[in-house]
Amino acid sequence: MQNVPLLVTGLPRCGTSWTGKMLEASGQVVYINEPMSVRRPPGGSLGVLNSEVTHHFQYIDPLDDERWRNAFRDTLRLRFRPIRELRSIRRPYQAARAIKYAGAFGVGSLRGRRAMLDDPNALFSARWLTEVMGVRTIFLVRDPVGMIGSWRQLGWQPKLQTLLAQPPLVRDHLTDMRADIEMGITRGDWIDQMCCLWNVGNRYIDTVRTEVGGVHVWRYEDLANEPMTQFEALYGSCGLNWTPRARASIEQATSAPVDNNRAFSWSIRGGISRTAFRRMDSRASINRSDQRLKPDEVERVRELTADVLQRFPRTTV
Repeated sequence: MQNVPLLVTGLPRCGTSWTGKMLEASGQVVYINEPMSVRRPPGGSLGVLNSEVTHHFQYIDPLDDERWRNAFRDTLRLRFRPIRELRSIRRPYQAARAIKYAGAFGVGSLRGRRAMLDDPNALFSARWLTEVMGVRTIFLVRDPVGMIGSWRQLGWQPKLQTLLAQPPLVRDHLTDMRADIEMGITRGDWIDQMCCLWNVGNRYIDTVRTEVGGVHVWRYEDLANEPMTQFEALYGSCGLNWTPRARASIEQATSAPVDNNRAFSWSIRGGISRTAFRRMDSRASINRSDQRLKPDEVERVRELTADVLQRFPRTTV
């Protein structure tokens, strides 16, 4: 397990960036932010992942995956491609980011660190990454009211069409939910569509964890409520050392005053980057998460997601 790459994934706003940064505190991984995003940045960095991403929730077809094998082989071995990256740079920030990753990959490789992908966009490719590329996958599941409330705060749309626009994804994983997705697109309002996305994503997670080894599922609320106990256990399952330094970093990062108005933040620690991670009082944060939806909306969300949510009981350690 010592050199096995890691993938932290789940639906967007389920705590992947926060969890990934807590694992980075180990000093044993190189944090790679959303290489499969269709947005540049954080995606579109051909030096980091040398393959074009065309869809939100990009699915890697196991029947046609050669270009992805080649691309991820380099990424997971921390091999940066500077020429490919330089040809695509258009802005100063992109140049700074390229320098950051070139340095992180080089130092990480020399020091024997492991690649760690933090990427909600890789959710539906997690099985392929686990089985074919040999990553150890950590799925994050968040209570639907909290996740959907966070999407409401950001004004995001679920874009269910991107799922049906990928026939191999439908063929392999979504056949039994296709009718629900189509109904959500044509007849559902925003709450219906969000609940559909939550159900689809987490049903997929439940299937993968029962059929594939090397997969762990963690509830965001458990990590936030008991960060020290839960992260110690998560470190163990990832094969990372739970050192006093890691413990102190996580304790500091999960006890800061929460700022509900900052969804994303810039950081220059370890190189310039912009992620959804922010220091926060993690317990206070989850206690406020249901305030972004109206009471009747909370009730609807609970009703529409109940069957899937019951598959994810509290994580015990």
